Amino acid sequence: MVFAYYAVVTLHIIACLFLIAVVLLQQGKGQDLASAFGGGGTQTAFGPRGSANVLSRATTILAGLFMVTSLALSLLRPHEASVLDQVPAATATPSPGATPAQALPAAPSGAPVEAPTAPASPDAK
Repeated sequence: MVFAYYAVVTLHIIACLFLIAVVLLQQGKGQDLASAFGGGGTQTAFGPRGSANVLSRATTILAGLFMVTSLALSLLRPHEASVLDQVPAATATPSPGATPAQALPAAPSGAPVEAPTAPASPDAK
């Protein structure tokens, strides 16, 4: 199982590097000389759609391979322990110098503590 994980990681890295190279090698749509001087306005919004060349097919295949290897890596991940499992749980302990009286504000002595009440009806004046 560990061998399969590292084989998929290696395939994933290779697919990433080739995908980056293929995307950078492609020429953008409408990058001819006429579009540099404003003559490319007759094209549609996404440019003319010609036949797919080798680079666009390679991009499609490598993007699919990237998605498949990403899903495979999520399934083949070693389930030994997580980084969050190794973090000690935080406990709420007060600092040594603080006392409970210092931590909370004191209520006024001598006055009973009552909750405010709402009016009986919104039209009451």
